[in-house]
Amino acid sequence: MRAIMTVTGPDRVGIIASVSTLLASLNINILDLSQTIMGGLFTMTLLVDTAGANRGFEEIREALNEHGERECLSIRIQREDTFAAMHRI
Repeated sequence: MRAIMTVTGPDRVGIIASVSTLLASLNINILDLSQTIMGGLFTMTLLVDTAGANRGFEEIREALNEHGERECLSIRIQREDTFAAMHRI
């Protein structure tokens, strides 16, 4: 299953590395990503594939939330179909 992730927080060295390391440990593949810095705020949007993940979706969400709290980041994940339905005109 594909999902959309967002990561935001104060810019600093190592954010992409820490998030991608966590995703690798969960066996989640990054399909695409976009990141930018806006006024000192780091923002990243990722399209990920959770089909091979070693945890269920809610456990993934929990792991991302815990990681975000430790790293002072806001990390959100949403199933692609839910994301698409919410943004359909």
